Amino acid sequence: MKKVVLISGASAGIGKETAKVLLQTGYTVYGAARRTDQMKDLQLLGAKIITMDVANEDSMKSCIEEIIRNEDRIDILINNAGFGTFGSIEDVPMKTARYQIEVNLFGLARLTQLVLPFMREQNSGKIVNITSTGGKAAGPMGGWYHASKFAVEALSDSLRLEVKRFGIDVIIIEPGGVKTEWGNIAYGGLKEISGHTVYKPMVGILERLGEKAERNNVDPNVIAQLIKKSITASKPKARYVAGYLAKPILFMKKWLSDAMFDKLIMNQLK
Repeated sequence: MKKVVLISGASAGIGKETAKVLLQTGYTVYGAARRTDQMKDLQLLGAKIITMDVANEDSMKSCIEEIIRNEDRIDILINNAGFGTFGSIEDVPMKTARYQIEVNLFGLARLTQLVLPFMREQNSGKIVNITSTGGKAAGPMGGWYHASKFAVEALSDSLRLEVKRFGIDVIIIEPGGVKTEWGNIAYGGLKEISGHTVYKPMVGILERLGEKAERNNVDPNVIAQLIKKSITASKPKARYVAGYLAKPILFMKKWLSDAMFDKLIMNQLK
């Protein structure tokens, strides 16, 4: 029996590439996103496409109901939907900050809640949460994004302990730099929100650093292969890491003092 996978945010980047990899591996793949027009290529490859907005309760319920009606099971949930709101803490409007948390944290959590009863009933399942190195190490101008990803890390750790007894694994994927549209959206928002405030000089430096990093960022297939590795492992690790600068950043965050890590970041902003 083919295992049934639901991937949120499958219209681009890591989500789309993961869908392609898992289709090639023989999974039954449901790709969910708001922009279904951008998933026609996945549909041609055999994916089943569903319109879903992780900020909309009815949309998520409808998605899960359709999959259960068609397949009578969900084996793997890959919580990939998310985005980055960048700008100084002072400048980001609270409405914008709340939407960042709504999508990256509460949407992920609610979709997980909807899937869990079916996984418990079948006494098996895997929940893969895509966080970021930004869920362990925070930098300037990304406070709300970092807050959402730090929260997903904690939520995942708690969930892993709660559902292990039901045969369900919870896996965290921590990407570093990846070639996706994420950076353009994040840095575009950064310029709009803080590019004309007292933080303008820092915005300019971060834009230049982002452009430099883009040349070294890894292809999303690298993360897709890592996700495949995690869900095919008989005893998956709690965390998997890949992407540009991911391992060095996490290593330094773990072993350097806060003062030393802050100094390292501030030196890049001169």
